[in-house]
Amino acid sequence: MRTEDHPTAGTRTAEATAPSSPTPWRDAAFAVLGLFLPVECLGCGRPDRALCRACRADLAARPRRVRLVAGVRLDAAFEYEGLVRTLLLELKLRSRVDVARPLGGRFGTLVRAALAEAPAGTVVLRVPPSRAGARRRGFDPVVLLLARGGVRGTGRLRRVRVRGRGGPADGGPGQKERTAIERVAATIGTLRAHGVEGRDVVLVDDVVTTGVTMAEGVRAVRAAGGRVVRCVAVASVED
Repeated sequence: MRTEDHPTAGTRTAEATAPSSPTPWRDAAFAVLGLFLPVECLGCGRPDRALCRACRADLAARPRRVRLVAGVRLDAAFEYEGLVRTLLLELKLRSRVDVARPLGGRFGTLVRAALAEAPAGTVVLRVPPSRAGARRRGFDPVVLLLARGGVRGTGRLRRVRVRGRGGPADGGPGQKERTAIERVAATIGTLRAHGVEGRDVVLVDDVVTTGVTMAEGVRAVRAAGGRVVRCVAVASVED
């Protein structure tokens, strides 16, 4: 894996930065809101903000990650650790949509940069979340993060249930209990792409760990006659 603290001209991104000037009216508004809906900064515990100014600056200073998945470049806005991990888990498990903008800014910038470098007509496709997660949340975190980052109109790959592989549907273990080889075997053939024949695609997801699911997305697009020109994720686990 390679860390890029200073992207080259071809991959330059407008990194999110902390406010450079005081905003007393905004501080006052949050202070009043905190009296009725008390919150604490998820980074340091300071009151009245989901993410205080200092922690936003810390988040903005973190480098992005670049790796390869199925031979395709993957740009990740952050490494999946510490504060980033906390924010994503709060969003996905507790529906804390108030943390979407700090994460979505850089994520959206990377997607827009990928589209700018790709041929005209390139489409953005979302690797679908698990069915259980989608039912529990009632919203798609990746779509929300993209919207906060100024990217709309994304499509989605379709998830296909493949029985007989020992997964939850067959009474077997889930992904977390499988070995790496078992995860690959259980993931191949589970995604389908439609309407991408002859088209270029940017694939997006929230967190990439082993890269197995993203690689399955690449396979699905290729099988449907499309070409994945870039993968983009909110965060990547360093290997």
